[in-house]
Amino acid sequence: MLDPVTQPPGSLALRCSRALLSPWSRLSLLAVLLAAAATTVVLYEPQRLLSAGWPPQMSGAGAVVVFGLAYGACTAAFVPRPILNLAAGAVFGTQAGLAAAVAGTVLGAGISFTLGRVLGQGALRPLLRGRWLKAADGQLSRHGFRSMLAIRLFPGVPFAAANYCAAVSRMGYAPFLLATAIGTIPNTAAYVVAGSEAASPTSPAFLISMGFIVVSGLAAATVAWRKRHGLRTAPAEPTEPTRPTEPRPLAGVGASREG
Repeated sequence: MLDPVTQPPGSLALRCSRALLSPWSRLSLLAVLLAAAATTVVLYEPQRLLSAGWPPQMSGAGAVVVFGLAYGACTAAFVPRPILNLAAGAVFGTQAGLAAAVAGTVLGAGISFTLGRVLGQGALRPLLRGRWLKAADGQLSRHGFRSMLAIRLFPGVPFAAANYCAAVSRMGYAPFLLATAIGTIPNTAAYVVAGSEAASPTSPAFLISMGFIVVSGLAAATVAWRKRHGLRTAPAEPTEPTRPTEPRPLAGVGASREG
């Protein structure tokens, strides 16, 4: 019986498998997936839920679950959360809409975090060489829950961008998802209430929710401006003082003195 032919260590199949599993190949796959998801969202136009409403054949708890799943997939594909939050309130009301929106938010954050961690971290981490990038990576890695909670509470940072940036750091799944679930509740609730009360724009609930949205947006813009201004005016890092060089005597002068 003939023995099976074993391929040498440097065979073509082994080199191809290493190339396909390399960090840059995985990053390219992530870019293709995100581009395909964004194209699908643009063609589908999820904002039509605000005008056309939910399909009438779907109702009850099953519709809330389906909406939460669709919400998570859309946020991973860079769909703005305010549109989905308004749609959740307009379709399901305040309580069910808030539950679907928060669940979809956590699901979408988990999808984005997993894709970024598996497909993008290996290629992007070696590129963290700038001072600001290293500082952000260290903050997210050492104080993951606190940092992500602050990011979620202030709506200035895009949701999907924060997810993929956190995936590149060394933050764990538990603090990332817990901070996302807690930090997104206030802003999400404001949009959901605004969507559920959109038919009566003079109601106190609608006015309070819109006021909260405006105040939180102004607060986020103020904090971002102060941080940017502080980075611009930050003093440069002190450099080590150089020792003064002693003057070297001329050869001719030293010789004349000795003589």
